[in-house]
Amino acid sequence: MYDSNTADASRATPAPATVVSAKPVVLSGAPGRGEDLQVRVSAPASGGDLPVLVFSHGFGWSMDGYAPLADYWAAHGFVVVQPTHLDSRTLAIPHEDPRFPRIWRFRVDDLKRVLDDLDLIEDSVPGLGGRLDRGRIAVAGHSWGAQTASTLLGARVLDSDGVPGEDMSDPRVKAGVLLALTGLGDRLTPFAAENLPFMKPSFDNMTTPALVVAGDHDRSALSDRGPDWFTDPYTYSPGTKSLLTLFGAEHSLGGIPGYEVAETTDESPERVALLQRLTTAFLRSALYPGDTGWKAAAIALEEDPDPLGKLRSK
Repeated sequence: MYDSNTADASRATPAPATVVSAKPVVLSGAPGRGEDLQVRVSAPASGGDLPVLVFSHGFGWSMDGYAPLADYWAAHGFVVVQPTHLDSRTLAIPHEDPRFPRIWRFRVDDLKRVLDDLDLIEDSVPGLGGRLDRGRIAVAGHSWGAQTASTLLGARVLDSDGVPGEDMSDPRVKAGVLLALTGLGDRLTPFAAENLPFMKPSFDNMTTPALVVAGDHDRSALSDRGPDWFTDPYTYSPGTKSLLTLFGAEHSLGGIPGYEVAETTDESPERVALLQRLTTAFLRSALYPGDTGWKAAAIALEEDPDPLGKLRSK
């Protein structure tokens, strides 16, 4: 039976706070990158011991995207750092640029650079000094950004012989949210197999706790698999994982890249609102072991008579 009190418990995160946002915070000097790394920082206007959430955007986006998530997370207690990766449309780097084949690797370096330069980031945002909790760091990403974030959780890229490549996991990262992350590379299209080497992942060592989010109508032109392709990161990774499958969701998961953006094919404010609440509850419970918000949110979704998705955990 649906219990409204249980549903309210799923929203038991801190009341929305006033958010301050600063951009660009410039991190210069990355070897071989050719462009300074620019990030946007959003944080509650007050409060201390704030957890850090580094978000990696999807292909072509920038630090200015994903406001539905970034604003919500910041309003609910996170310092959200959004780097602009080299594939951003704002930089317009052509495919023939010699850096292009390694953009996937520069993306990983961008996230690590943010973690290395938290002192600089803190000092660059007025009023943020001394308010970060460096013991509670998480990463999140959408699409290509989810692939980028997954490497810090322990995912690796297989070489041409099927051998896992470099371990790029980061012990500073305690949890992750992986939104529309592509799966195994055994049934890629010829274009993807030839041009996108990072799409041959191994999740065998992705041990860091994570929430994987997949849309059951998400069909990619990069694989002949159906929507179940996006559940592979949950199926094939060890450790504490949860899988949220959203009913009717396509690749934008209801519109998380932005409000009314052209590439959203499945616009659903209700789906985005569910993602806001569930991702926040998951991250808070992962970073604060005594927090019960995630358990309450899972129960509320299970008991909802008209749910927007379903959860599995292991």
